[in-house]
Amino acid sequence: MDFKKTILWAVFSMSGLMLYNNWQVHEGRPSLFGGTPVSAPVGAEKVAGSNTADAPVQVIGNATKPAAPVVSAGNIESTEKFALTNDVLALEISAVGANVVDAKLLKALTAEQKPVELFQYTPTHKYFARSGLVALGNTDLPNHTSTFRLLQSGKDGSGRPFITLASERNGVKLEKTFILNPGSYVVDVGHRVTQASTNANPLVLYTEIVRDATQEQKIGPFDGAFSASTFTGPAVYTGKEKFNKLEFTAIDKNKITIPTQAPAGDPAWIAMVQHYFASAWIPGDKFARDIYAGKIDNGLYRIGIQTPLGDVAPGSTIVEKARLFVGPQEESVLETIAPGFELLKDYGYLTILAKPIFWLLEKIHGYVGNWGWSIILLTILIKLVFFPLSAASYKSMARMKEVQPRLLTMKEQYKGEPQKLNQAMMEMYRKEKINPLGGCLPVVIQIPVFISLYWVLLSSVEMRGAPWVMWIHDLSIPDPYYILPLVMAVSMFVQTKLNPTPPDPIQAKVMMYMPIVFSVMFFFFPAGLVLYWVVNNLLSIAQQWQINQMFGKKHTK
Repeated sequence: MDFKKTILWAVFSMSGLMLYNNWQVHEGRPSLFGGTPVSAPVGAEKVAGSNTADAPVQVIGNATKPAAPVVSAGNIESTEKFALTNDVLALEISAVGANVVDAKLLKALTAEQKPVELFQYTPTHKYFARSGLVALGNTDLPNHTSTFRLLQSGKDGSGRPFITLASERNGVKLEKTFILNPGSYVVDVGHRVTQASTNANPLVLYTEIVRDATQEQKIGPFDGAFSASTFTGPAVYTGKEKFNKLEFTAIDKNKITIPTQAPAGDPAWIAMVQHYFASAWIPGDKFARDIYAGKIDNGLYRIGIQTPLGDVAPGSTIVEKARLFVGPQEESVLETIAPGFELLKDYGYLTILAKPIFWLLEKIHGYVGNWGWSIILLTILIKLVFFPLSAASYKSMARMKEVQPRLLTMKEQYKGEPQKLNQAMMEMYRKEKINPLGGCLPVVIQIPVFISLYWVLLSSVEMRGAPWVMWIHDLSIPDPYYILPLVMAVSMFVQTKLNPTPPDPIQAKVMMYMPIVFSVMFFFFPAGLVLYWVVNNLLSIAQQWQINQMFGKKHTK
């Protein structure tokens, strides 16, 4: 068997696969290498029926369905809004529903140096958070369609900005208090329920996130060419089923499977995810909670969680607290918010490799203060880890180069007899103790590391807008002048020259074209990833050249 031909086909297959993957991404389809499959044993009921985005939720056992609309969607756009701001987050809360309809991330800027607007409620894009009350008896209670009035606002005893809004229906009063903490993207939301009705039914608090299915808008060069390859849509986490993502298309086809209930004491939260940013409701865990998701009219989707408040006696008050996260997917911050919350930052199937790679990259950045130099130092460390393996394979390639004249002689001797040629080659390899596959081992081993680093650089909001030197102003997007891909192509060409030339002239030509193929493919990769590959190639060239020199001197003695 001609091992070189097998290796060549393997390289071409991988190249073809990656090229096809990039075409998929360009067309807006999910990446072949990323994403977590949706997997849970319990089916979630689709929210069905003719309704609007402002239709309240009814409780039917553990299932949910929309009720008739009460207020049209346009009322939220035209209603009065209340502002709540800290140093990183600026919120707008509507008087209709006391819904969070606008959220600006003050430290995440667009190309126009404007804050990223994550929540929006406009004619072209709707993405917001809401909450309200429902009852088993279908009593009309304060919900996300009710009109709320301002009770008080300002700063609490700890100096935190807050606002309290209230609404009352059918003897039930709901007060929503929103509190912002300094430097935090987490909003503390208190739902204070006062019961005045003597004909009371068990109450249920629901918290929802609603948005349309459009991919996030490109908000400048910081978002790069790969935004479409990341997941956009609802997600849910429970202590038992862990993290599940829901594709909008799966919701359309009623083929979603998510955990529908979280037991009391079990962590659970629901979220809406997009590239670099996310929002999530994190309720308390005193009660068993019901989880639901579905599509509602006007092209909107929702993910929600219901918390039963039980029977609230007439004249009594109950307070249920929840947290609303609206912010960037900074891994070190996410880990401190809730169990499993760091999973919002999705590394795909190679999370087991990607997480320690990012951890190490972040530690290096803590010392050097620049993500570009951090990538270079990380590459050197990875190269050192693989040094023994690389040295062995480069020695194998150097030995192959030594016996190249004998291979050419064999090819002439057994011309037209490929079987005898392969037998003679295998015999020579055996006698010379040469492994013809040894030269490919480092490449094969590094493929998972390469893909993991790809997802680290793609998913890490820390790279967004991170400069390196000179013309590289953002490591999360492709090199604007394609200098790094061209340097990588040159380095691959030099590597090809250092390796033994294949005896087959067709294979030799193919190997010469490989740098061109890879450089074209890397034109579309984030600059940080190309930087890793360039540094890796330069280190490999130095190592290969040194080993070739060593064997050359040995051969002349």
